[in-house]
Amino acid sequence: MNDDMTPAPVPPTCDLCDRFKGDTRGDFRVLPPVFREFGGRAEFSGPAVTVKCFEDNTSVKALLEGPGEGRVLVVDGAGSLRRALVGGNIGAAAARNGWAGVIVDGCVRDVAELAACDVGIRALAPMPLPTERRQPGLIDQPVQIQGVTVRPGDWIRADADGIVVMSAPPA
Repeated sequence: MNDDMTPAPVPPTCDLCDRFKGDTRGDFRVLPPVFREFGGRAEFSGPAVTVKCFEDNTSVKALLEGPGEGRVLVVDGAGSLRRALVGGNIGAAAARNGWAGVIVDGCVRDVAELAACDVGIRALAPMPLPTERRQPGLIDQPVQIQGVTVRPGDWIRADADGIVVMSAPPA
């Protein structure tokens, strides 16, 4: 905290990479540069909440309709490009409920609506097809996002240069 009780700004991803490039314990990770920006916030950071689902966004919707408290939802959609896991209504719910961001290893839809949402959203691509409700996802377990492990509670930082994952917030 600063003297005026506002949180200290989170350093840019490049500065974090410079600081932690020698990490050999796996406490600092970088997601591959395959994610596109879709939300109204270009930068976001916060503790991770994880969900693993495949072409069914039941759990994604349920989580984002609940209190976000400045957290980042990390969605392991197995990189599927066949169905959108987040759309305009869910993006609006995320913004309304105080989520800092959403990272989807999969697709989104309603691109114009997502751009108007005050939340960071990163995903692989747009896809107009919605999901089919078949089986809820698994919540709050380690997930693999493009080969990088993300655990519940990990610290996420996203900006124009990329997305980093840390075991704890930067000091």
